[in-house]
Amino acid sequence: MSLIQWTSFPPLGDERGSLVALESGKTIPFLIERVYYLFGTVQGVSRGFHAHRHLQQVAVCVTGRCRMVLDDGEWREEVWLDSPTKGLLIGNMVWREMHDFTSDCVMLVLASQHYDETDYIRNYEDFLREVKNG
Repeated sequence: MSLIQWTSFPPLGDERGSLVALESGKTIPFLIERVYYLFGTVQGVSRGFHAHRHLQQVAVCVTGRCRMVLDDGEWREEVWLDSPTKGLLIGNMVWREMHDFTSDCVMLVLASQHYDETDYIRNYEDFLREVKNG
């Protein structure tokens, strides 16, 4: 079983350049309730280190790249996000860490729910307990 699930964003465009359209229920497999992006991450700084109980996300590096680590309590995998035409689908109850951001990295995140602090699990040991207790 792989935690790495990609969704493709077919580029549209012509001689003027390219465009990618992100649409709920089409290129994004859920209704988009929140959009945010990370940029200007200081070199050597890692981010994430949390899981969500219910939230689903798609992460895409629209420029630059970073290394994403996903962990479901049994499996731990890593992948580079480095293309504006593919997104990483991150399901609920998946621990995520983001490392090795390039200086030009802009990561766009599309989320299935509005921000809710109670949906976060911010301690890895607590996450493992919740996974075990299912």
